Amino acid sequence: MFEAVEELIGEHSDLEKQLADPAIHADQARARRLNKRYAELTPIVGAYRAWRQTGEDIATARELAAEEPEFADEVKELQAREEELTERLRLLLVPRDPSDEKDVILEIKAGEGGDESALFAGDLLRMYLRYAERRGWKTELIASTESDLGGYKDAQVAVKTKGGTEPGQGVWARLKYEGGVHRVQRVPATESQGRIHTSAAGVLVLPEAEEVDVEINQNDLRIDVYRSSGPGGQSVNTTDSAVRITHEPTGIVVSCQNEKSQLQNKEQALRILRARLLAAAQEEAEKEASDARRSQVRTVDRSERVRTYNFPENRISDHRVGFKAYNLDQVLDGELDPVIQACVDADSAAKLAAAQ
Repeated sequence: MFEAVEELIGEHSDLEKQLADPAIHADQARARRLNKRYAELTPIVGAYRAWRQTGEDIATARELAAEEPEFADEVKELQAREEELTERLRLLLVPRDPSDEKDVILEIKAGEGGDESALFAGDLLRMYLRYAERRGWKTELIASTESDLGGYKDAQVAVKTKGGTEPGQGVWARLKYEGGVHRVQRVPATESQGRIHTSAAGVLVLPEAEEVDVEINQNDLRIDVYRSSGPGGQSVNTTDSAVRITHEPTGIVVSCQNEKSQLQNKEQALRILRARLLAAAQEEAEKEASDARRSQVRTVDRSERVRTYNFPENRISDHRVGFKAYNLDQVLDGELDPVIQACVDADSAAKLAAAQ
């Protein structure tokens, strides 16, 4: 069992030697790649060594139990430990999403439901901002359009880590399960009869692309400038600072008007465009891979209704994995980890089953 790990141990040892060479760090990009791979392999190597050691300890305990019966209990404890390590190692060996350590651009758009949907979109935005704060991530509001009652018709937020992360704990690794249609059931503030209404907002999560990930031909872009709308400072509504970029080969359109200068808005719009182009390329690659796994946690189909937020019952339900809890108020305050972990576990189980 786990014969393939021996090869990974050799790679881990080789990486350790390379990273100890000061010359490697003269090339920062290469050093980052080596460090990333080293961090990916370290938990696997540690779990494998613990698994091997536990197997040896079981053999020793059995020999002792043959002469001293009181060692029989220790054998059982070690066997239970071996089973835990076996499962952990199997999960660690499941192929990882290469984008897991990437930062993301998260987009929220109000759907059907008018003002109530925009208010719910604002609730979702605050939930993700609080979640990012709890995990020590940085957030940056790239663009937004507020509604009349204080909600958001749409908003784009960049979410970034402040440093290195453990495997599986990056921003994309956690937030990629949030994409889809989020439904809310509650009595709107505008409802005088106390009736429960249902509305929805869409969430799109994109791994943020660096310039090396996506090459954009400037000749493929149509850039339009126009006057910003909505509340703003002295220059926001009086100059043609807003920017709309159309990527003609794909038809993707991105607009940004939050910044004061045309140049700043163009840079922000290009960030969103790069992320959308990267996501489109990744989705196309998945469709072309005929043997690609079909996980019960689908992250590609953005139109899927993924979750319901029921305010009267204080209930949160994730329809993909059957998760249900009655602490909606805490989830909206950023305690999202149990909901996300249910998706992570289901995704890992599906990958594990496909790998067997």
